[in-house]
Amino acid sequence: MKKSKRPIAGDFLSQHGVSRAHGQESRTAPDALLINESESPLAWLARRKDTNGKPMIDAAQFAAGERLRADFTRAAMTPRLGANLTSPVAHGRRGGGENAAHFSDLMIAAKERLDHALDAVGPEFSGLLLDVCCFLKGLETVERERGWPRRTSKVVLGLALDRLARHYGIAVTITGRNRSRVRAWQAEDARPAMNLYRD
Repeated sequence: MKKSKRPIAGDFLSQHGVSRAHGQESRTAPDALLINESESPLAWLARRKDTNGKPMIDAAQFAAGERLRADFTRAAMTPRLGANLTSPVAHGRRGGGENAAHFSDLMIAAKERLDHALDAVGPEFSGLLLDVCCFLKGLETVERERGWPRRTSKVVLGLALDRLARHYGIAVTITGRNRSRVRAWQAEDARPAMNLYRD
């Protein structure tokens, strides 16, 4: 009788659409983060094509939104769906959430990056980016909750993601000057000395 091979965690996660965050080299790294791309509205928009055959959001917009989501997740700001069984019970309740000592340096740094990004996009776009990128609300849900006309959320989301990508310095194409100024490590009035004759 042949022994059945036990499935490893990677097989299970890949079966259910979970993949690593972009830019992470190793799952054992302290800031490694698994993201389920099948539940992301941004991944859905990146896969869909418009009437011209172009993706509804480009690669820079998608990368910026996923980077915001990664920092949101690392900062442990996702709502808890169950009981907190990791913190010790003190006086009849689990009190780990309010204590700042339980936050790691990685969580604090992620929260600071998240705050800087939301400040950079401004109050006009920060709520929408949190809803779509972090709380994973669909565009129809956003339109219904905000009372927007149909299909306007995609346009506003595109503008918000453009501003977020500009804050992160993410671009689809890299452009620069055709020719850079030559720089030298010498004074501006200095002249190079050339010895044409050998001793």
